[in-house]
Amino acid sequence: LWDWYTHTYPDRIDEQDTGDVACDSYHKWREDIELLKALGVNHYRLSISWSRLLPNGTVNNINPKGIEYYKNIFKTLRENNIEPLVTLYHWDLPITLHEIGGWTNPLIAEYFAEYARVCFREFGEYVKTWITINEPQSTCWGGYAAGAKAPGYSLDWEGLYLCAYVHVLAHAKAYHVYDEEFRSSQNGRISIVIDSPWAEPASNSSVDIAAAQQEREFVLGIYANPIFRGNWPQIVIDNIATRSKLEGFARSRLPQFTQEEIDFINGTADFFGLNTYGTGLITLQNKVDEDIGTPSYSLDKGTPSADPR
Repeated sequence: LWDWYTHTYPDRIDEQDTGDVACDSYHKWREDIELLKALGVNHYRLSISWSRLLPNGTVNNINPKGIEYYKNIFKTLRENNIEPLVTLYHWDLPITLHEIGGWTNPLIAEYFAEYARVCFREFGEYVKTWITINEPQSTCWGGYAAGAKAPGYSLDWEGLYLCAYVHVLAHAKAYHVYDEEFRSSQNGRISIVIDSPWAEPASNSSVDIAAAQQEREFVLGIYANPIFRGNWPQIVIDNIATRSKLEGFARSRLPQFTQEEIDFINGTADFFGLNTYGTGLITLQNKVDEDIGTPSYSLDKGTPSADPR
């Protein structure tokens, strides 16, 4: 996806850079592992390229060279007493799946589970810690809501809520594939890594304290709550339902999980993974029944985006 994006919209990329070569780990992986060993590293976190293994995104076309490449890496890491911590998805969506809507199409969850099965089957001998998806918040907000990152869609709430729904469902499907088909023989663990700036109240007022919690629920909880507690965070459900009604919608703009989906998703994590890069001071921007007009994610959550400092 990023290859397509950087070549299609070079003007959106600083200095018109691409990932065509980057650090060239495809050719330098042996040197990389030698350097890791020299540093005394005992864990190495890396991601698998979905499009390298399945060029069309589907299991009817598996690239044997891709399988061989990753097996060589994982085997060599183990031989050097370095444990691989492996991510299945870090923004490398096959372009054929982008063309059918990407992470706003629920079918992607099915394709992701099938891709995950290939990875577990081929690499589970060497990999004992799996991350299904890395940083869904960046993908959904940056890629489908704000349009600042690949695939560059500025769909605001429509893109973000659909993207979050599909990500959570895809994660759960992959988790169940591992849990039901591979865990007993491979004895590994699996979860998701969510990204979020931390939100702190700008003052000690009860309003700001509540606003900071609201920010956390709309940015972190929207991905974590369905997995660790079941369903969307209640404040997310309530705010969007209230604003949707006041805006004249027939139902909430937030995609609804069925009870079957809630039960299927809840508990699909062996550990909690979080990437965070800063903290923002949060104050209330608008109450739930204020500024009714053009629907937006920002107005739904009622707080300005966290400004890490």
